[in-house]
Amino acid sequence: MSVFKAYDVRGTYPDQVDEALFRQMGRAAVQALKAKSVVVGRDMRQSGVPLSQALIQGLADAGADVVDLGMCSTPMLYFGVVHHKAQAGAMVTASHNPAAYNGCKFCREEAIPVAYGTGLSDIERLARAGGAFAERAGTAQAGDVSAEYRAHLLKFAAEIKPLTVAVDTGNGVMGAFLPALFEKLPCELIPLYFEPDGTFPNHEANPLKAENLRDLCAKVSETRADLGIAFDGDGDRAMFVDERGQAVPADIVTALFAREMLAREPGAAILYDLRSSKAVPEAVREAGGRPGMTRVGHSFIKAQMREEQAVFAGELSGHFYWRDLHYTDNAEMAMLTMLSILSRSGAKLSDLARPLQRYHASGELNFTVDDTAAALKRIEEALAPEAGQILRLDGVSFVAQAWWANFRPSNTEPVLRLNLEADTAGLLAERRERLTALIGGRPAEGH
Repeated sequence: MSVFKAYDVRGTYPDQVDEALFRQMGRAAVQALKAKSVVVGRDMRQSGVPLSQALIQGLADAGADVVDLGMCSTPMLYFGVVHHKAQAGAMVTASHNPAAYNGCKFCREEAIPVAYGTGLSDIERLARAGGAFAERAGTAQAGDVSAEYRAHLLKFAAEIKPLTVAVDTGNGVMGAFLPALFEKLPCELIPLYFEPDGTFPNHEANPLKAENLRDLCAKVSETRADLGIAFDGDGDRAMFVDERGQAVPADIVTALFAREMLAREPGAAILYDLRSSKAVPEAVREAGGRPGMTRVGHSFIKAQMREEQAVFAGELSGHFYWRDLHYTDNAEMAMLTMLSILSRSGAKLSDLARPLQRYHASGELNFTVDDTAAALKRIEEALAPEAGQILRLDGVSFVAQAWWANFRPSNTEPVLRLNLEADTAGLLAERRERLTALIGGRPAEGH
């Protein structure tokens, strides 16, 4: 199985990704992206240092001048690309994946993402051939944009009042940078697992999994904090916990953020991924905005945001995207926006979220199937008569009056993903049982 995925490069180190591959990728990226200036960053994984050094060597071999940010978050890397007016960026990270993994995300100028269909396939092809050396090698120098990045973020911190905030960085990169940001805020920080450690000694840095939020939920309840926030390993995703110690789904947070952005910019376009609750477009319309549905995946969302000039987009995975940050996903911006909402409203997060939790959702369910195409055909034959609308934006969605369901095949494995929402808990249970039987697979391990 190739380590070149839909949006990035990712695999286990050193058997699937190693220094030789990263040197070749560096040379290939200069060719494919026609980039003579590149900003590079890495997360806290133990393999990040040798892999980023190899990547930088390859970039320089191909004639690119490199600014090495060292350990940073992915949003900081995006900022660095814009700040240095670089033609490309590369972040050595495996995001929320377990400790054995590492990888790389590429972007162009202005932090425009590079996906498999927009340049990553060319990097793969050229890397497999070894990549080309330039007659004159480029240079590499260390850089640090953390102060400038922090100052830029604080421009968007509106009217934040003293609040108590418990934060779990899961031993990811954010533990190295959040204390300095909180020094500029009137909030009390309660830190959990702030020591960057790529072995993840406490739990995986994947806040989408409920088991990885348990300690944060308990800490919020124990300390009576106003809010809990969990970051992923490279700091581009955030999940929120209310003052009761209960996780708030990311689509509900999207609706809250949409209201905030529309209060600042009435009538603006707001995007949400197709797995989100129908409460999201309802909330956008209620606030006078223009809702737009997107495919799953950051490269698709960022492209659609630029096309529609959307001010904000939210994804069920905890990625939140901002026009004012060059259409990139930024978890710190999400944190500051949430603090602003709580400060100005004077309300508790549970009270703000409750009216938006109008429906009942399954969450993303994953099934291993022998043939995803055959399973989708079988499902469509059964559901088409009862669905008022069938959408093919990403996989197949069936929309009925009191429920909807989306089925998406994995790009890399024989897995079918189901997201289901219904007006009542009883209907959700009945639909889930029926759709699970239609899929005919078994729950996928590791999802």
